[in-house]
Amino acid sequence: MLEYSKTILSKVSFDRALFDKELAKAIQTVGEQLSELKQWCYETFRHRYPLILQKHFN
Repeated sequence: MLEYSKTILSKVSFDRALFDKELAKAIQTVGEQLSELKQWCYETFRHRYPLILQKHFN
């Protein structure tokens, strides 16, 4: 599920609201891989969506 979530988040990253919605879904579906998703999101989107990442991961 992690790779699928990464693909979806990459594809919707052009739209802030859609990214926010899909990140919430991804967090619910990745289960034990949550720390890997968090790390990847911060590496990939920390400059573009820092507030959204903080909202979902803190």
